[in-house]
Amino acid sequence: MMIKNKMKERERLTMMRPKLTKLLLNVTVERSLVPVHVIISPESTVGDLIAAALRQYSKEGRRPVIPLVNCHGFDLHYSQFCLESLSRDEKLNELGSRNFFLCSNQSVTVSGSNGSGMTASPSSSSTCSKDTGEVMRGGTVLLRFMEFML
Repeated sequence: MMIKNKMKERERLTMMRPKLTKLLLNVTVERSLVPVHVIISPESTVGDLIAAALRQYSKEGRRPVIPLVNCHGFDLHYSQFCLESLSRDEKLNELGSRNFFLCSNQSVTVSGSNGSGMTASPSSSSTCSKDTGEVMRGGTVLLRFMEFML
């Protein structure tokens, strides 16, 4: 009898819990040490989180200063080790994580030790995996570093 009462009370408390209205998310920006804390609605999308994280980053006066104001120049990832970027249309409450990594998808020039430069330019659906593939094709920099280590 007492067990049934406890179960009913637990069910009643579960039903009375307030609906989740805000999420506290941690977004680590590329080349920054400390994550930006963003409070946002769970119905928001990944694109909304990117815009909010960039606003909060510049509002706090973080370094390095991000020269880009356009949030379409950035991709959101689960971590810095995850190469696949998240879709901008995904809802935040469906992602299953509260920690993310924000990286730029603008073209980056990687210079080698012999002075040659290689540019990885983004396409409309750029991800870090594509950029990594282009950089790895010019693996002479890594081989020269390995020769130096020997």
